[in-house]
Amino acid sequence: MAHRKRIYLIQKLLKISQIIDNFTDKLGWLSNWLVLLTVSVGFFNVVARYVGRFVGTQLSSNALLELQWYLFSLTFLFGFAYILRHGENVRVDFLYTNMSEKRQALIDFIGTILFLIPFCILGIWVTWNPVLQSWGLQNDGSWGNWEMSSDANGLPRAPIKTMIPVALLFLLLQSFSQAIKYLAVLLDYPAILDRLRLETSEHINIE
Repeated sequence: MAHRKRIYLIQKLLKISQIIDNFTDKLGWLSNWLVLLTVSVGFFNVVARYVGRFVGTQLSSNALLELQWYLFSLTFLFGFAYILRHGENVRVDFLYTNMSEKRQALIDFIGTILFLIPFCILGIWVTWNPVLQSWGLQNDGSWGNWEMSSDANGLPRAPIKTMIPVALLFLLLQSFSQAIKYLAVLLDYPAILDRLRLETSEHINIE
């Protein structure tokens, strides 16, 4: 009876893990297009700068320049969870690769539970108040103006700062998903090993 309950619980957890993984893959798809958009905005800024000098008119602006690094920041931030899902995070490979797959899962499980998940929670907690202040929260609890760029005609800072705890939340969700899969490996669910192998970078296909 206890064995059946454990199997049922793991199966439910694996379904949750799959939902999180599917969401993270959507983030990877979004990041893929953000790269192209970033390059496009950057190309326009370069062309506009030189053409504007030639015709004597300012064609670019601080808003477009800041939009370029906003998009780059989003690509970077949204990539956190996707990199973790597909095993591209930094490892001490000369030790890790010589271990058995079950030992690797144990190392990953412990690292995720003891370090990665607390790091994400701490990061969200630390950045929460600065983000609210950027949106205009005053010390007396009232709301003022958004934090704006110090450059003329620049973009508001609040939206991009908000993406920091949001990205950490996405990473936290993916951390839970990875922990579930590592736990399933430790509990001798062989199909999960195949799933983890297929999630590595050489099998990625973003459409």
